[in-house]
Amino acid sequence: MIRVFLKERASWILFFCLLQLLVLLMGFLDSSISFQSAAYIVFISCLLFCLFIIVRYVKETRFYRELNMLDASFDMTEFPEASTTFEKITYEWIAEQQAIVKHQLDQLQISVNQEKDDILNWIHEVKTPLTTMQLMIERTSDPVLRSQLMYEWLRIHLLLDQQLHQKRIPFIQNDLFIEKTNIQKLLSQEIKSLKLWCMQKGIGFEVSLKTEEVLTDSKWLGFMIRQLLTNAVKYSEASDIYIRSTTDHEVTTISIEDFGQGIDKRDLSRIFDKGFTGTANHQDHAATGMGLYLVKLVAESLLIDIQVQSTLGKGTLFILTFPKENEFVRIAVCKGS
Repeated sequence: MIRVFLKERASWILFFCLLQLLVLLMGFLDSSISFQSAAYIVFISCLLFCLFIIVRYVKETRFYRELNMLDASFDMTEFPEASTTFEKITYEWIAEQQAIVKHQLDQLQISVNQEKDDILNWIHEVKTPLTTMQLMIERTSDPVLRSQLMYEWLRIHLLLDQQLHQKRIPFIQNDLFIEKTNIQKLLSQEIKSLKLWCMQKGIGFEVSLKTEEVLTDSKWLGFMIRQLLTNAVKYSEASDIYIRSTTDHEVTTISIEDFGQGIDKRDLSRIFDKGFTGTANHQDHAATGMGLYLVKLVAESLLIDIQVQSTLGKGTLFILTFPKENEFVRIAVCKGS
C-alpha cells in the first residue's frame, strides 16, 4: 500500500524536491544568503515533510486498507467509515453500484427459479404421455417393433430423468433424507428398468452383495447408479456387468464393472467435467457429457468418494465408497449447524 501511496503522491514529492533544490540554488548563487543556512532550511523542511508524509499515509490509506481487506460478500455493514470528502464520494458510489447489482441479481434469481419451476412442471407433464406410450408399446404384438420402440422410449425417459435431477441438484441439501437403504432392492429396480435395452444388446448382470444396506439417500443414490448403469450398458455389447458390495472396517463400497468400450487413459481425469464426452468417442453426437458430471455433484453431497479405473477397449470399473456412519452423521450435523 505504501508503494501505491508514494506513486499517487509522486507529483507532490517531486514538486517539493524541486522547491528544495531552488532554495539551495539561491543560497549558492546569491551571496547575500548563506549557503549553510539554506542547506539547514532544506534539511529541516525535508524532515518535516517526511513526518507529514507518514501522517498523511496513515490517515489517507486507512479507508482503502480496510476496503482491501473486505471479503467477496461485500457486505456494506462491514464497510469502513469514510472520513474525507473523496472517501465519502467513493463510499456513496460503491453503495449505489451495489444496490443496482443486488437488484439485478434478485431479478435474475427470480427468473432462474421461474425457469426451473417451468422446466420441472414440463418434465412432469411429459411423463404422463410417456407412461401412456409405454402401455401402448407393451401391447404391440410385433416383438421386434416392441423392442425397438421400448429402446427409444427408454432413451427419452432417461434424458428426462437426467434433466429433472440436474435442475434439482442446486437444492439437493434441502431434499436429502438419510436412511438405511436396501441396495438389493434399489439395484433390482434400476436393472429392471434397463431390461429390454440389455436384452437387445445381449448384456447380463452378475450381482454379488456382501452388504445389503447402506446409510444414504435412496433417491439420489438410485440416480447415481442409474447413470453409471446406463453408461455401462451404452458402451458395452454382449457381455456381463458385475455389481459388488462389501464392507471393510465399517466402510461400505459398491463397485460397477463393465467390459465394454473403456475410457482412454488421457480422458480419465476429465470424465467428471461438465460437457466432456471423451476423445475416443468424440463423434458420438448422442452423448451430452452431463451424466458423470451430475454423478460427481451428487456424490459430493452424499459424501461418497467415487473412483474410476479403465482401460481402453477392455472396460471400466467405478467404485463408490460410502463414509462411516458416525462420520456421516458428524459431517451432516456440522453442515446443518
